[in-house]
Amino acid sequence: MAERELAIAVVGATGAVGSEVLKILEERLFPVGDLRLFASSRTAGEMVDWNGRAVRIDLLDGDGFEGIDIAFFCAGGEVSAEYAPRAADAGAVVIDKSSYFRMDPDVPLVVPEVNAEDLVERHRGIIASPNCTTIPIVVALKPIADAVGISRIVASSYQAVSGGGKRGIATLSRETINILNMRDSADGEDTAVFPRRIAFNCIPQVDAFLEDGSTKEEAKVIAETRRVLHLETLPIAVTCVRVPTFFGHTVALTVELEQPLDAADARQMLRAAPGVILCELGEEMPYPTASDVGGTDAVYVGRVRNDPSHPHGLQLWVAADNVRKGAALNAVQIAEIVSREL
Repeated sequence: MAERELAIAVVGATGAVGSEVLKILEERLFPVGDLRLFASSRTAGEMVDWNGRAVRIDLLDGDGFEGIDIAFFCAGGEVSAEYAPRAADAGAVVIDKSSYFRMDPDVPLVVPEVNAEDLVERHRGIIASPNCTTIPIVVALKPIADAVGISRIVASSYQAVSGGGKRGIATLSRETINILNMRDSADGEDTAVFPRRIAFNCIPQVDAFLEDGSTKEEAKVIAETRRVLHLETLPIAVTCVRVPTFFGHTVALTVELEQPLDAADARQMLRAAPGVILCELGEEMPYPTASDVGGTDAVYVGRVRNDPSHPHGLQLWVAADNVRKGAALNAVQIAEIVSREL
């Protein structure tokens, strides 16, 4: 960690991820000196209480990054595209949570437990943090990939509404209340954050559809998993489903390996893996659920077993808090590494 206090900016400070970044910076005693918060006109001018001090939220205009050491961008791709290069040009190291820079070859895409060494790559002052579904997948599979190699991944994700930000959380709350009160689920409110009703439902669509019938979310998980694991041609098939939980993404993984690996040996590797908590039958938590992992920092793995349909197959169930490890915590962990050089 840096020996001096650092000047920190958070763009999108009032959103679900930006708010969590501020919380985690305080929890992990990050050496914050000057703190500048930016948001849209909806919340600019408001005050935020952070670590015992009141901090004003400023309107993002691109001129507030002089003297900033690290800037967290948590406001979506359009904002990152316009303002992240301006922050980097002003001398800040940008840690971006949007998808805008993730496949840029000059921008490292980093999960600290998996590929922290990629931070030393030459870049233009911008570091990307992966998708909230990609992160738990690569953390869980890293020790297995290192030990025996991976030849194929099939993943089905079950993603909480907080992946749609505060509007996603509000939508599930409102629809649930309305249905339980026998009212129309929309009740005149804007429900466009999801393509179908999410309360008491599952939606096999996260983000927009592509020409081949997959979604942008599924394409992101495939491309980012390959890049973070340094397996650029790895065959991967993904189906992403939005489910009516508030926090916690879960993923069912079927993995074909280059060499045989007994499930017992895989569990032993996972017990020792950084950032992983292994859940086993007979324990208090025999497998993780979305409600178990909300508010926690680890990637939880359970139901590790051999695939009976393939001699080199392995099956796993993975869960993580999508707003913490899937977004805000991963960004702060990157900042902790960066801060050692500042």
